[in-house]
Amino acid sequence: MADDGERPIIKKVIKKVEGGAHGGAWKVAYADFVTAMMAFFMLLWLLNVAPPETLSGLADYFKPTSAVIQGGTPGETEGGVIVRIADENTSSAGQDNDDQQGSGTEETDDAEAILEKIKEQEDIAFAQLQEKIRMAIQESAMLQELNDQVIMEITEDGMKIQLIDKDKRAMFRSGSDELYNYARAMIEQVAMTVQDVPNRITIQGHTDGGSFSAGGEYTNWELSADRANSARRVLAVTGVTDDRFSEVIGKASTEPLYPDNPSRLENRRITILVLREAPVVPPNLTLTD
Repeated sequence: MADDGERPIIKKVIKKVEGGAHGGAWKVAYADFVTAMMAFFMLLWLLNVAPPETLSGLADYFKPTSAVIQGGTPGETEGGVIVRIADENTSSAGQDNDDQQGSGTEETDDAEAILEKIKEQEDIAFAQLQEKIRMAIQESAMLQELNDQVIMEITEDGMKIQLIDKDKRAMFRSGSDELYNYARAMIEQVAMTVQDVPNRITIQGHTDGGSFSAGGEYTNWELSADRANSARRVLAVTGVTDDRFSEVIGKASTEPLYPDNPSRLENRRITILVLREAPVVPPNLTLTD
């Protein structure tokens, strides 16, 4: 009966079950996040160092294509979807603009610098040309006293040589395109100098503001043009080839040397302009000292 009086012993066993919040799933999520961030920063770095051509190719790869339907019109819908007719010219032009936008400014700056350097070198050549003409006139016994009838200057258009009339020393006989001998000799000296450069030449004839009429319809316009052509013939005979002449123009009295006094003798003149040649600058041309 003693056994009947013993109480049974009961053990409570508490099993600890780990919840989801305390598992290892968060580590996987964190690793994915770190990997994604690393890939993102790698993408930013690649975009920063990639050349414009590569970026343009990537942009073209991801650019959505437009549907084209025969006989359709822009903005037409088909099955609830807006269909746009692609314009190949517009698309290609837009793509070219995008491709060139990044490097366009830099290339423009380089081209301007190259052209500026070419202009400086051309100015030096023009200055040397001026000095040769001055020396040739001073060394000639016939032309020494005509030194004040030659005006030379370097302009944006090129080197301008103006042979002007002076009192009792006109270059042409009155009312004609016949040159006096000393005027012919002066043009020949100019020709012997400019024939050494490849630049093209424009010749202009000018008269004063006085009215002129040789009868009929022959006016200052015809006279100035004939005098310019007379100067061209002297240049050609002296050695300037025909392909060098760009224009031979008669200006009459429209561009006086002295606008405030259009009747002055100095307004009657011949202008020989040695033109600047605008070279085509290749894209790979670089400046050298």
